[in-house]
Amino acid sequence: MATRGDVDAIHAKALELGGTDEGAPGIRGDDPDGFYGAYFRDLDGNKLTVFRFGPP
Repeated sequence: MATRGDVDAIHAKALELGGTDEGAPGIRGDDPDGFYGAYFRDLDGNKLTVFRFGPP
């Protein structure tokens, strides 16, 4: 994604549309400018991730 805000928005929209939370948006790992991601399952049960590498 282009921004961390985009990650947050996609995750929120997925939950709004009936997906299930599999990991709230946040930094993963030790680098605050590294991987920022969120996980959810769609209505078919597929686990998806949206992410951003790099600073906000």
